[in-house]
Amino acid sequence: MQKGCHMQKKVLQLLVDNTSGVLSRIAGLFSRRGYNIDSITAGVTADPRFTRITIVTSGDDEILDQIEKQVAKLIDVRDLKELRPGESVYRELAMIKVRVSMAQRQDVIAVANLFRANVIDVTPESLMIELTGDQDKIEAFIRMLDGYEILELARTGIAGLGRGIENVTYLE
Repeated sequence: MQKGCHMQKKVLQLLVDNTSGVLSRIAGLFSRRGYNIDSITAGVTADPRFTRITIVTSGDDEILDQIEKQVAKLIDVRDLKELRPGESVYRELAMIKVRVSMAQRQDVIAVANLFRANVIDVTPESLMIELTGDQDKIEAFIRMLDGYEILELARTGIAGLGRGIENVTYLE
């Protein structure tokens, strides 16, 4: 196999100025260059001047290197890190609305309990379940619902932080 042809995912964490249009400029860079965004999350940090953005992207080694270089050049980007699997913690939130009859309700609740998920809404025809975890846990839970009708599904995408205090970025 040629070097650089292996498709893989990379999780990038950006600290950016909390300014109008910053997310649009980042997404625009990906769009203009034809890069893929698998998921993107953004939220203000403990310092309201900055936003932390977590982007999951995929491509071969060459494309992923280009993505990092191009994103790092953006004026709003103060810091960029790759969040590597063994050195980071990733979490995603999923909300799943499942059609259930009265007879099925307890079975779905039992599966939710196995995954430490929370039932956050109950109607006579459905349950809404909230689940937090890594992508594998979310996917496994969805597979366990095979045979039930998923009415709606919302996923946040990955949010992540590096482990420990060694790689904390302090911005002035």
